[in-house]
Amino acid sequence: MAIKFSSFRPSKKISIWVHLNAYFSSMACPNNPRITPEMDQSQPNWSEFEGKVKILKNKLNPDSLIRVLDSTNDLGSSLKLFTWASLQRRFHHTAETYFQMILKLGMGGEVEKMEGFCKNMVKERCIGCEEALLALIDSFVRNHRLNEALRVLGTLNSCNFKPSIGVFNVLLSALVEGKKDLQDVLFVYKEMVKVGIVPNVDTLNYLVEALFDANRVNSALDQFRRMRKKACSPNSKTFELVISGLIARDRVDESIVVLDEIFEIGCEPEFSFYTRIIPLFCKMNKLEEGMRLFKLMRASNIVPDSQTYGVLIQCLCENHRIDEAISFLDEMKDMNLTPPGNLFVEIVNGLCVLDKFEEAKRFLEERDFFDSDSHNALLEGYSSAGNFLGAKDLFNKMVEKNITDSLSWNIIIRCFSENERIDKALEFLSRMIVSSFIPDSSTYSALIVGRCKSRELDDALELFHKVCKKDWVLDSLSYAELVKSLCQREKIQEAAEVFLYMSTKNCDLSSSSFDMLIEGLCKTGNVDRAIRLFSLFGYSGSSCSNTTYKSIMVALSKLQRFKDLLVILSRMIVTGYPLDAETYCILIQSMISISQTRHCALYINVMVSEDLLPDSETLFNLLSFLARNSQLHEILWAIDKFVTHYEILNPLMYNLLINGLWKDGNKSEACRLLDVMLDKGWVPDAITHGLLIGSVVGEETEVESAYEKFDLQDKVSSILAEGLGKT
Repeated sequence: MAIKFSSFRPSKKISIWVHLNAYFSSMACPNNPRITPEMDQSQPNWSEFEGKVKILKNKLNPDSLIRVLDSTNDLGSSLKLFTWASLQRRFHHTAETYFQMILKLGMGGEVEKMEGFCKNMVKERCIGCEEALLALIDSFVRNHRLNEALRVLGTLNSCNFKPSIGVFNVLLSALVEGKKDLQDVLFVYKEMVKVGIVPNVDTLNYLVEALFDANRVNSALDQFRRMRKKACSPNSKTFELVISGLIARDRVDESIVVLDEIFEIGCEPEFSFYTRIIPLFCKMNKLEEGMRLFKLMRASNIVPDSQTYGVLIQCLCENHRIDEAISFLDEMKDMNLTPPGNLFVEIVNGLCVLDKFEEAKRFLEERDFFDSDSHNALLEGYSSAGNFLGAKDLFNKMVEKNITDSLSWNIIIRCFSENERIDKALEFLSRMIVSSFIPDSSTYSALIVGRCKSRELDDALELFHKVCKKDWVLDSLSYAELVKSLCQREKIQEAAEVFLYMSTKNCDLSSSSFDMLIEGLCKTGNVDRAIRLFSLFGYSGSSCSNTTYKSIMVALSKLQRFKDLLVILSRMIVTGYPLDAETYCILIQSMISISQTRHCALYINVMVSEDLLPDSETLFNLLSFLARNSQLHEILWAIDKFVTHYEILNPLMYNLLINGLWKDGNKSEACRLLDVMLDKGWVPDAITHGLLIGSVVGEETEVESAYEKFDLQDKVSSILAEGLGKT
């Protein structure tokens, strides 16, 4: 909505101010100033000022002043002229002269002075003051000087003028379109309420949009729900704003509820609603909602455009509803809408996913659509399915129709390379060169895969070195295959060199191939190089697996580099990797090696609390270590879990625990474990039996060594077994 007042139309000279940068200041209003020479802080062009004064001296009137101001480019001179005129006898400024001066100040970014002149015009009760202020708002809005327009609006309302709702809506529209601060929008809305103007649906739409832009979603929904209480019914634009705002914030289910309201209240959506909302639902894979709106669109005699058809066809293909997608594509042609080539590619890909290769081929032939992209998609489909005959037949037809490109050749070469048919791939490579197509990095990547699959690693490395000389990079699949194959053939250093080169090109390696590389380096005693590559892998933003960490930790543990091991552990925790049972076992074995009883107890307790169980070897070593150091009491809770929940203790471990706990003074716990052991039908060994009944021979310090050397088949054991009874 434009606000026009012919008597206040800005002159042509004012347009020079439009290109000045906007000056945004606070919304605080200064006191009404008096027009005095002291007001002007700008430095005028004195020669221009004096020349203009000479013109005005003999014929000073509002019209002449306006013409002179209009022709004065210097803002400082304009201010001086305006001030000089106000001091002349029998001259009074009018709304028109104020308009001219205020507009120049606003366009020049002198917001404070501009506001002062607005208030002074009102104070002098110039005739047409309200119309001048309204015209200033219109001019500032059209010239995108919204901060200045807000200041003028504040002056207008403070003087008890009552603009029409159109004035507020024009300003709100400009603020929302310009993505200005929410507080500016709320200021206009509150100013409207202050003067007693009831908002209409357009006003509330601007408010809802501003709230969504400020991510005040709940407030926006609240305004939407309260529209009827304000005697406004939501229109097509309202629903467009609310539904798109919810979808943009992943609140799709709520947007569907709002969509249902359209049908309930019988709202007639407009063209812009459909073209905006249908693509959004399709993007979120909400096909049914998209189709529902599409049917309503056609029922309302609104003709869908190419974009709407396109997103629906893509979504139908993604959901394997290819027949409907083809029907829509043909419908586009009937409506003289030219389908873009990517839609043919989408349909071909969809048919290939369903293994309907012949249908895809027939689809292209029946529509006389012969382009490289769609046929490459079909060729890729044949290749992925390992259909060599179909791929070869299609490719030859593409050659006949002269629709092959470099991608076509690379697809067919890769097809045979990945399926260990390197000889056939090389035949196509020869044909490619003869056909004047130059092999590129994709060609080399395909051939490297073929060489790796055929176990011709020397040839694969030779191709890779050519890639390096050309400063190319391999694709991710070829990169991973080359590293994996080299590691499998124990060419670890060569694999590391491949990784280093590709890392300089910011290429990511699959975690499985990287795991093999790190494991290979660690097993060959190159743990330091493994750590360097591990750091390089992390710096690139790639994510490795737990296997990588464990390979390095095992290697460090064997070298007894426990401080370095803990550094790797810290990094593992910081990057968010959960510690699994194998990792805990590595840590426990490492702590046993350096006699860290406290850490051993800590790790096993945490491990059990996370429902993770150690392997039998680690558990036996841990129990033996803690028993030797009289620290079994530190893991009583874990022991109880082993006994009552997991039942992973064997007779040897029971004997070890009973002896250790008895030595530690936990006789009641030792007896309890003996009872459990007997309930299971297991016979305690002679050491355990003698310790508990006081018949063991020798000093207490000899118990552990006697236990370790004890033969379960000796006579004492046999006697005990007879006495307790065998089960």
